[in-house]
Amino acid sequence: MILIPGLASSGETWDTTVAHYQDRYQCHVLTVAGFAGVPRIPAPMLDTVRDGIADYIRQNKLEKPVIVGHSLGGFLALELAVKYPDLPGKLVIVDSYPYMAGIMGQDSSPAEIKQNLAAMAKYLRSQDQDMYERMEKSGLNVRPLVTKDSDMERLIAWGLASDRTAVTDAMIELTAADLREELGKIQSPALVMGSWSAYKDYTTRAKIEDGMRRQYAKLAGVKIAIAETARHFIMWDDPNWMFGQMDSFLSGSPAATK
Repeated sequence: MILIPGLASSGETWDTTVAHYQDRYQCHVLTVAGFAGVPRIPAPMLDTVRDGIADYIRQNKLEKPVIVGHSLGGFLALELAVKYPDLPGKLVIVDSYPYMAGIMGQDSSPAEIKQNLAAMAKYLRSQDQDMYERMEKSGLNVRPLVTKDSDMERLIAWGLASDRTAVTDAMIELTAADLREELGKIQSPALVMGSWSAYKDYTTRAKIEDGMRRQYAKLAGVKIAIAETARHFIMWDDPNWMFGQMDSFLSGSPAATK
């Protein structure tokens, strides 16, 4: 089992997941270059990381490993399975989408997305270090992602330890990418777990699930499950629910889906 964390996150994201599965799987926990104290690599980041994971699987002679990815890590898992469909076994995608820009607006045109990305990149790169650190320490960017204050503090620490350029590069690359039409190339069974409770002030569970199902429409046989109470870090907010979904999916039981 290969476990890939999300943006500016450490592989420690998966500590409880590893504890749950280490008696059944050999667990390989990654931290993406540039995040949580790991040295950065030049852009384009995501393609390099994806190809690096493929090389890692081959070099270590891993036979159809389960790929578990959270957020940006989930996108990398999908991209790996699109480009190298013969390498992964089952896919477990935790609150991630093949088209991240679609979360902000399903009907945005490519020109609008490009314009928004240019503005985002300009803003992020214009911040001085003091402004950047004050924003990170405020927790505004991560507060909606978790329920517990202790988890928020952990995310803040990882953000401060991450390379600013790497985080910006990864955000821009991720938001610009669109895998929806390529999902049909994936040969691996896939479980996708989504969250909605952090967004209940301006959307509904039904809309979140509908958007997720539309984005994954080209992925044959995908199993989609929506957590009732967990926020973005489902493995922290509701581990029992997540592990129940994963256990059923990995064992082949149909109970993982509605």
